[in-house]
Amino acid sequence: MKTIHHGGDNRGHVSLGWLDSHHSFSFGHYYDPEKVQFGALRVLNDDVITGGSGFGAHPHDNMEIVSIPLSGSIAHKDSTGTAAVINENDVQIMSAGTGIRHSEYNHLKDKSTNFLQIWVLPKKRNIAPRYDQKTFDTTDRINQFQLVVAPDNENAVWINQDAWFSLANLKSNFNATYNLKKAGNGVYVFIIDGSVTINGEVLFKRDALGIWDVDTIEIVAGTDAEILLIDVPMEV
Repeated sequence: MKTIHHGGDNRGHVSLGWLDSHHSFSFGHYYDPEKVQFGALRVLNDDVITGGSGFGAHPHDNMEIVSIPLSGSIAHKDSTGTAAVINENDVQIMSAGTGIRHSEYNHLKDKSTNFLQIWVLPKKRNIAPRYDQKTFDTTDRINQFQLVVAPDNENAVWINQDAWFSLANLKSNFNATYNLKKAGNGVYVFIIDGSVTINGEVLFKRDALGIWDVDTIEIVAGTDAEILLIDVPMEV
């Protein structure tokens, strides 16, 4: 088993007034040669956008882009003609493929929105751009792993990669076992809130632990905890 620990207080940070963002991996002006990617996982940004502000239209290609609102709502528009609002309990994915332009704004005028923006390198390049979004019942993640992104499950949003995202709300002292989905994959566990112990290592809010060369991991909640698990190929 191999692991890498990313402390929440050691992330990259940018504050632009309308945007306060923490970067788990190198992004924009933040560069750390030890934090370029975790296998196919390239970006995990923890963004807070002030009311009515956001990212104007800009291009992407050959990237799988996942948005998970933690609080508030995001207004999305893209060059495929899609316009949607992404709310709490929604998960959105955009396959940029051959190229797409999109904008993301805080849908709320008087309240900040906090969301995770996650980029995964694609399995197949130059596919047709596509968009998907689903709403999930949070009761289905209490003391269990709720699959929200997958290449092989119609109940999750589809991703162009052998990658699986799961959310879990664990009650204090609950012990959970996570089985990695595919040989050669690793799992990046991001602590949204609370504290957990994973294979003996204690993690707190916004900490993360990458684990690979292992088939299963053991997670024990130290407090009530909300976690995101990103199961991705380590060879890309």
